[in-house]
Amino acid sequence: MGEKCPVCGKGVLNPTRVREEMFGVDLGTYDAEACDRCGESFLTGESMDRVEARAKALGLWGLAAKVKVGRSGNSLVVRIPSPLARYLKIKNGQEVLVAPDKEKRLVLELA
Repeated sequence: MGEKCPVCGKGVLNPTRVREEMFGVDLGTYDAEACDRCGESFLTGESMDRVEARAKALGLWGLAAKVKVGRSGNSLVVRIPSPLARYLKIKNGQEVLVAPDKEKRLVLELA
């Protein structure tokens, strides 16, 4: 019998395969264990190494970053780190659409 689920504490972990994605980009399917009760899944160490390598190969690794909100006149500004700007091909002066998406989430759509 498998290990007890560390998330719900009630289910049992069973071998499975899970699809992983990062920033909406499909990274593939990997070996994992999933709880038969809550459904939470856990990649194996080897699978995690493969996910990381795939994300790095696609240029996704390290794109997320915490940035501070600044002020420009009466408006607030958010700096886009250069690796993210390069990945998204955002250019200086380019127009974008900024909109709320649910509470505490902001969407930036490139024109």
